[in-house]
Amino acid sequence: MTSGLWELVLEGVWTTVQLLVLSALLAAAVSFVVGIARTHRLWIVRFLAGFYTEVFRGTSALVMIFWVFFVLPVAFGWQLVPLWAGTLALGLTYGAYGSEIVRGALQSVDPAQQEGGIALGFSPAQRMRLILLPQAVPEMIPPFCNLLVELLKGTALVSVMGMGDLTFSANLVRLALQQSAEIYTYVLLIYFVIAFLITRLMRGLEKRLKAGVGKSAGTESAARELKRAQTTGVGGRVA
Repeated sequence: MTSGLWELVLEGVWTTVQLLVLSALLAAAVSFVVGIARTHRLWIVRFLAGFYTEVFRGTSALVMIFWVFFVLPVAFGWQLVPLWAGTLALGLTYGAYGSEIVRGALQSVDPAQQEGGIALGFSPAQRMRLILLPQAVPEMIPPFCNLLVELLKGTALVSVMGMGDLTFSANLVRLALQQSAEIYTYVLLIYFVIAFLITRLMRGLEKRLKAGVGKSAGTESAARELKRAQTTGVGGRVA
């Protein structure tokens, strides 16, 4: 493969990384806003947040990209460039999935701790900021890591609207060289390397956040082992 074609592939990698970062930031913001809204005490807030989640979770990301890129300009007169159209469609779609991760993690916090915050006179915002989020966020990292890898793979969908991401660039190179096996093997490896880096970064972030609240993988494993021993009567260590 010539240096010019490699340059085309590298430009596609850069476009994919930009789209991944921007979409992930939007999806994270949507996840926290909608996820927290789903635990709100007012039913109308919970209903609107749940309606958003069901709509965006129940529609195709590919169709959403088409809708944002082709329908939005006709309906509202806004013509977004492909990068921002892809960011908006992917961010809103994957944010709906992320909101369920946030909701589940918040509801997994021991209710006694929230009751303690009420007893201390904390406002709902203070309980969320000082009690719930510090404990819930570390638990969100593993499912968010999976969602981020899924988002990376979802970025390939933008190639259908002619955006020069990795998949689109690889297809151009394939047409030029007529060598599908070699080109798509390279593309698979590039996606794998990016996904592997995401996984390692998220694991590092998880360890750091759990250390901040006095948790570690070692203590959690020991706790699970002790609980299993108490339940089954087999195994366990005496301190």
